[in-house]
Amino acid sequence: MSTVAPSRLWAVIALALVVTIATPWTSSAQGGFFATPQPPPIYTPAKDAKDLKSVLFKWTWYMGMLRGVDEHEIIASLEYQGTGTIQIDGQPCKLTKYRVSTNYQTPGQRIQYSCMRGSTPVTNVEVVSGPYAWNESTPGAEIVPGKGKATPMPNAAQERLIRLWASPQGAPKAALAGAMQADPNKLADDGKSTVGATSVTWKGSKPVVTFPIPGVPGAIATATLNDQFMAESVVVKSGSTTTEFTYDNYDDWNNPLNKVQAFYAGKMVEKRNGTVVRDLTTTETETGKAAGAALVVSACALPPRPLRKVTPAAMATAVRASAVPIKRFFLMIFFIETPVRQDIRRC
Repeated sequence: MSTVAPSRLWAVIALALVVTIATPWTSSAQGGFFATPQPPPIYTPAKDAKDLKSVLFKWTWYMGMLRGVDEHEIIASLEYQGTGTIQIDGQPCKLTKYRVSTNYQTPGQRIQYSCMRGSTPVTNVEVVSGPYAWNESTPGAEIVPGKGKATPMPNAAQERLIRLWASPQGAPKAALAGAMQADPNKLADDGKSTVGATSVTWKGSKPVVTFPIPGVPGAIATATLNDQFMAESVVVKSGSTTTEFTYDNYDDWNNPLNKVQAFYAGKMVEKRNGTVVRDLTTTETETGKAAGAALVVSACALPPRPLRKVTPAAMATAVRASAVPIKRFFLMIFFIETPVRQDIRRC
């Protein structure tokens, strides 16, 4: 009498459930799982609208920052990795490691880097949390007494906060904060170009959004958006210092098996008073609090973003890599393509 190996049995069960669940999803355009009536959209900007509410909505929408049926802005954190060059004491330092951990809810950022300045290796951890800044000899230094050393860097706090709130995701969040509203669709639909401390003007076909940098008194940012309503530049003036960030090559840089339609710049250059201090190329991101919330498209006037695609081969690789059969099953369920772009556009 033959027996079936437990792992083989789990694979058969998982495959059957995947097929069962996926079938109505893939036929949703003809009336399957998503044929259930959807609630009306809270807000859909007019095609040629130029008011602040429509611009902030499109900015966060194109960035993949609005999630759920109510389209809340719920991006909470970001893990970023990149390559390139930074300036250390006025000298270029070629990166061998560059990792940024950002928390938007409790504003803070930790940047870990290692680089070669000529033949000299340089390693540092730069941290900012609210109004406080410090360097660490190792991540989390002195959290455990005697482990690592934390060095206060009070004069670096504003520079680091500017970097956080002028970033591709930080800038729209800061603009919303200036308008005193976390979700753009909750702003008054009154056609105004200024709400609170945030305003929009237009330079030809490009919206230019001006807003204060949270936590840095007197620092004002000016973000110029491209034709996809993503920031191509953010210029921050704070006292006698002008910091310019330029962004390009936006994409979903998450791991290929965890694409969540949250976009980030692939190329980032930071200049301080005209001098390049960071020149970065994105290698990978991990956007927090986005993957667990469905992305629902209600802005019918907007062109669709690219669909998330996970190939069967990629899914099979991820499933095989999991040592636990039940985990393999959930991975297979997780990687099913969810058709929430074209099939259920509520137009």
